[in-house]
Amino acid sequence: MSQLVIVESPAKAKTIQKYLGEGFEVIASMGHIRDLPKSKLSVDIENNFTPTYIEMKGKEDVIRDLKSRAKKSDRVWLATDPDREGEAISWHLAQMLGLDIEENNRVEFNEITKTGVQSGMANPHKIDLDLVNAQQARRILDRIVGYQLSPFLWRKIRRGLSAGRVQSVAVRLVVDRENEIRAFVPQEYWSIDAKLSTKNSRKIFSAHLLEIDGKKAELSNEAQTNEVLASIENADFIVDKVKKRVTSRQPAPPFITSTLQQEASRRMGFQARRTMKAAQELYEGVEIPELGAVGLITYMRTDSLRISDEAKSAAAAFILETYGKQYVPASPRTFKSKKNAQDAHEAIRPTMPNLTPDKVKDSLTTDQYKLYKLIWERFIASQMANCQLDTVSVDIAANNCLFRASGFSVKFDGFTKLYEEAKDTAAEEDNKELPPITEGDVLKVKSLDGNQHFTQPPSRYTEATLIKTLEENGIGRPSTYAPTITTILYRMYVERDGKQLRPTSLGEVTTQLMKDQFKQIVDVKFTAGMESDLDGVEQGETDWVESLRKFYVDFDKTLKAAEVAMDGKRLRVPDEETDEVCELCGKPMVIKIGRFGKFLACTGFPDCHNTKKIVTPTKGFCPICGKKIIQKKSKKGRNFYGCEGYPECNFMTWYTPVEDRCPKCGNTLFKKGGKAGKLLCEKPECGFERPL
Repeated sequence: MSQLVIVESPAKAKTIQKYLGEGFEVIASMGHIRDLPKSKLSVDIENNFTPTYIEMKGKEDVIRDLKSRAKKSDRVWLATDPDREGEAISWHLAQMLGLDIEENNRVEFNEITKTGVQSGMANPHKIDLDLVNAQQARRILDRIVGYQLSPFLWRKIRRGLSAGRVQSVAVRLVVDRENEIRAFVPQEYWSIDAKLSTKNSRKIFSAHLLEIDGKKAELSNEAQTNEVLASIENADFIVDKVKKRVTSRQPAPPFITSTLQQEASRRMGFQARRTMKAAQELYEGVEIPELGAVGLITYMRTDSLRISDEAKSAAAAFILETYGKQYVPASPRTFKSKKNAQDAHEAIRPTMPNLTPDKVKDSLTTDQYKLYKLIWERFIASQMANCQLDTVSVDIAANNCLFRASGFSVKFDGFTKLYEEAKDTAAEEDNKELPPITEGDVLKVKSLDGNQHFTQPPSRYTEATLIKTLEENGIGRPSTYAPTITTILYRMYVERDGKQLRPTSLGEVTTQLMKDQFKQIVDVKFTAGMESDLDGVEQGETDWVESLRKFYVDFDKTLKAAEVAMDGKRLRVPDEETDEVCELCGKPMVIKIGRFGKFLACTGFPDCHNTKKIVTPTKGFCPICGKKIIQKKSKKGRNFYGCEGYPECNFMTWYTPVEDRCPKCGNTLFKKGGKAGKLLCEKPECGFERPL
């Protein structure tokens, strides 16, 4: 009996084939095989939003092969990814291959291991039409918004623009944050800090002014600060109260999709797309010596913190053997998922907790290894004992002022022996261990300083903080964060400034138009409500057609009203001024945003048509010909560096040129990697390198 198993990717097919063995043939559909055609709306709005699907162009050979193999097989199993998108792909495959959707021919693999595959094959079920309808409703909703709103933007701003439910809200968040920063007015404030020591210790510690006359110290200018400093200049600093206690810190939960993307961004500078690519590869399977092809992590699109009992037991056994009994908590940890979590899959974790990153390092790419190490450490740490801290808080009286010093020492490192979660912003000052202090001690004053500060505007979003905000507001779902950020960058509504995201002039103009004419589309609460409706469809609580109808009635009215309000009007995207002067006519050049990105254009247009690429110079020189090195961007938006003499000289590198010169040959050195990276010379015959 021949049985055909259809998955989405060739890598997964190869791994699963090994576990199923003879009698099974595993092939890949290469993702979706049917979709709405790109050339038209293809949704019959008047007839219950009926979609018209076609077989995707470019997939003819794949589709022909699928049909041929399915016809020859005694049984066909649909084993696409275990989420909405995967369920929809299985449904489309069933429609195309003529399979009975009432038959139990759908199998799911939460992990691509022998146990995971055998468990999936042993528990087949029908295609979940609620999941299919939820995905279908999302696809149709996005198609309606995109195909009816985008042409409006073309007429009112510029051809080639696009709008979308989630992407438009994401851009609005970035624009609103930029407006907050512009509107921010810094407020001056002052603090007073004392450097102190005890009579029996040379160790100097810091204490900050907390209260004046029993009220919170609030100093708004230098005069007030100097007045307080004068009042305590010769005062005795006497320890009034010492409070000691033991506090516990719990580990962070294992990763879900959003937290994985955030942490990979914070720690390694990975873009969300890069994170998900490496995660997909780890899930689908990697060749490991002695194990063969094996999936190293569970499914990576999840919003659940649930962990199987088997995984908890395996983690506890590993921790006991590696770190000792004291690092194993009294009972296995459980973490509560968020209220709106779909909870379809476990949290992201290693499929085999005892398979440490070092054991598989040689079998993985650099990105795969970094991400596996992050996932493995986070999961193992989540099952370890708490970190115990001895904390000390000391109140110090000086005349009518009260100062406070705080410190801690680690009593038991617990989970921090392995892993601690990174933060979006660094702490102002680390608490340090204090010397022995007792109540009534008179302290020595080493220095007493007033420090001027200004309140700071909110920080621009990074990929990590934008994903966090989208998740907190219920915008999008695990599978949408990475594509959303990729889209708003590709469409040039938002650009990167280092790690920060800032809106372009195009993004600001488009967002303002959307806020003026389509408030609901860019309203955070409304978009979150639509996501909840789609969740209701998935859970069988909401009819997908009614959900679409409810949205479309208001959307259609709004679009028609906007056409009337904007009749004959066209908005201009302001150009960005530069110091560049046109070499043809002498007029200033400005930065414009075109179909293929930013470029320099002469302000003398239409008399002068001069345009040119934007060149960002660096302090480096080409190791081949000696000309300057300039920064460029790849089609995917990644920075690289090349010789200004291109195409005569084709030198390029991904590594960043620095001011340092090679001690061996005198050429520019290049920085490879992050803090633990190295400097190297790119001159072919030199080969010099050293750690940073």
